[in-house]
Amino acid sequence: MSQTKVKERKLTIARAMAEAVAQEMRTDDRVFVMGEDIGQLGGVFGNTRGLHEEFGSKRIRDTPISETAFIGAAVGAASDGMRPIVELMFVDFFGVCMDAIYNLMAKNTYFSGGNIPVPMVLMTSTGGGYSDAGQHSQCLHGTFAHLPGMKVVAPSNAYDAKGLMLAAIRDQNPVVFMFHKALQGMGWLGTEPDSVVHVPEEQYIVEIGKANVVKEGTDVTIVGITSGVHHGLKAAEQLAKIGVNAEVVDLRSLVPLDRETVLNSVSKTGRLIVVDEDYHSYGMSGEIIASVVESGIKLKSPPQRIAYPDIPIPFSRPMEQWALPNAEKIVTAYGKMENK
Repeated sequence: MSQTKVKERKLTIARAMAEAVAQEMRTDDRVFVMGEDIGQLGGVFGNTRGLHEEFGSKRIRDTPISETAFIGAAVGAASDGMRPIVELMFVDFFGVCMDAIYNLMAKNTYFSGGNIPVPMVLMTSTGGGYSDAGQHSQCLHGTFAHLPGMKVVAPSNAYDAKGLMLAAIRDQNPVVFMFHKALQGMGWLGTEPDSVVHVPEEQYIVEIGKANVVKEGTDVTIVGITSGVHHGLKAAEQLAKIGVNAEVVDLRSLVPLDRETVLNSVSKTGRLIVVDEDYHSYGMSGEIIASVVESGIKLKSPPQRIAYPDIPIPFSRPMEQWALPNAEKIVTAYGKMENK
C-alpha cells in the first residue's frame, strides 16, 4: 500500500507568522493588527506582508509613532472583546510604553478579578549581530519573563513560529511574541538557514509552555531559546567530533517555563549549559540553572551559562561579535566542565 509523500514547504519565520495571522483573521473577525509600517510595507521584518492587500486598512492599521498610544488602544480593544495584535518594532523601545504593557496589559485581568480578560498579542523583534548598537539589538527575554501576567514565547524556527502565533492569538491571556531578527528570513539582516523549515499549510497549534528536545544526547544538556538553540546545535556538531553526545533543548516559551523537560534532560546527562543572547545577570540563564540546582539533581560538574556580558551593546562590529554567544563559547564551556 503506497503512502502519499508530503511535499516539503519551507517558509521563513516572517512568512510563517504572516500566514498564521492571515489564517486566523479569515476565521475570526475580532482579530486585527496595529503598529508602525505594518500596512502596505508589510512590516519592517516581514511579519505582516500581504495582509493589507487582503484585509484592508480597517483591520491592518498603520499607526503614528506612539507605542504608548497603540498598545494602550489594543489593551482597551482586547478588554472589550476584540483580539488585537500589535507590533513593537524593536523590543528596546519597551521603555516608552512600559506603563501600557505592564501596568495595563499584564495586570488588568487580575485587577478585574478575572472578569475582563486581555486576549492580545504583542509581537516584538529581538537580537543583534548586525551593528545596530544598544537601542536596536537587545533580547530582554528576562525583562518580560520576570513580570507576572504575560505569557512569553520565542520561536527558533518557522514551524514553531506559526504554531505559537496561532496559539497566542487564541489565548485568553496577553502574550508577548519575541522573534529574533537573525532568524526572520529578511535578506538585509542575514538569516540562519536552519530556521527555514517545513511548515504545513493547514492550521496547527504549538502548545505554549512546552519545550522541545531538538537533539537527543547523553553527555551534556544545552538549553537555549531563539538564536541560542542554533548555537547549541552547532556546538553539538563540534562536540560530536571529540566523542561528546550533546542534548539540545529549545525552550520555545519562557512563560510558562517547561522546567520538567529541562530537569528530565539534565537528570540523564548530569551536565548543563544554558545559552541566551539576553544579558548574563538576573535573566533566563540564571533561572534555568537555579531550577536545576534547586531540584537536587546530582550534577557531574557545575552548570555553565553563555550569555551577553552586562554591557551596553557596542556599535563596533568586532566588539559586538566578541560579546555575542556562539558555538565556540559553548564548546569551551564544556571543556571547563571536563576539567572539574
